[in-house]
Formats: sequence, structure tokens, C-alpha cells
Amino acid sequence: MKLPTKILENAVTEISKLPGIGKKTALRLSLYLLKKDLQFSKDISKAINDLKEKTTFCHVCHMICDEGKCYCQNESTSINRELLCVVEDTPDVLAIQNTNYYNGLFHVIGGLISPIDGIGPENLNIESLVKRIDKGEIKEIIFALSPTLDGDTTSFYISKKLSKYNLKITTISRGIPIGGEIEYADEITLGKSISSRINYNLEQ
Repeated sequence: MKLPTKILENAVTEISKLPGIGKKTALRLSLYLLKKDLQFSKDISKAINDLKEKTTFCHVCHMICDEGKCYCQNESTSINRELLCVVEDTPDVLAIQNTNYYNGLFHVIGGLISPIDGIGPENLNIESLVKRIDKGEIKEIIFALSPTLDGDTTSFYISKKLSKYNLKITTISRGIPIGGEIEYADEITLGKSISSRINYNLEQ
């Protein structure tokens, strides 16, 4: 891609390093920034710098947090501290929080066990999870991991690690999405929805 200036070329190159951003999109964004006033670019630059310099990962739950204590360590919040949801990464936490159906703690393990990719239990935040359970405050663990072979392997491994504790271990249901049609569901999803069936409530 030939560009009129070296500065524009550098901007396009750097912006295109973002996931999902190709050269053409990077060029459009660069030209958009060029048209905006200087303060607009300074605000974006400051937000990015603050993101890198002032955002940390909680040493307890491994969720991103601002400087200082994470919400999981704030005793004043109205969180059910006996309930702990195990997720793969930060976007999963945000997705579950946005449902407004969960009011417990989280633990981000940072990936899934995948021998093919060279990811073992020692590469994940599993030992810190065991330490949290060892304190005796958690009464139930909810696995909210991807319904894949790696996800199931990870859930199985963690459940074995926690088997010595007096702990309720559950997993999120898997089945037909709201608005979905039975005939278009794959066999595994349909089978899971049948085996994970719940009582029908007329008051729902």
C-alpha cells in the first residue's frame, strides 16, 4: 500500500497491529484521526497509556482492576462470597456480569488445559484457586468454561483437585439458545439440553 507520507504509513502500520484491523481499516482510522482536533488524539493516547500503566491483574482472582484493591477484596460490596465462578478469561467475567443473574465471586484461570498447544495446569491460575478454596469460605464452585474438549478437560482436572473439600461443584447448563429451533441444533447441543433438562415451571 503506497501512502503519501512516512508518518501516515507508520500510523497505519501500528494501528493494523490491533486484532481484526487490516491495512485498509487502519488507513481509514488514521485519516479519521487526522481530521479530528489534537485534543481528541491526546485523549485516546492518554486512555491507552493509562490502560497499560494503571491497570493491573488482581493477585487473588486474576481479574483486571485499577490501581489498588480489586472488588473481590472489598468486604463492603454486596457480593455472595460463598459462590465462586471459574472462567477462562476477562471477557467471560464481563459477559456473565452483564446478565445480572450472578452476584458471586470470580476466578480467571487464564486459559484452558490444551496438551496440543503445550498448555498444562501449571500454566494456568489453578493453584491460586485451590488456595482460595482452602480458606473455607467458598461453598460452591461454578464452572463457566467453554463447552469444548479443552474446557471439559480443564473442568475435570480442577474438580479432581478440589475433590477433598466439602464443596458443591456445578457447571453452567448447555442447550438450545433462546429463540433457537430444534431442527437446526447439532446433536451434541441437543443431547446436552436433554440430559440437563429442568423442571417446567408454570409461573416462569
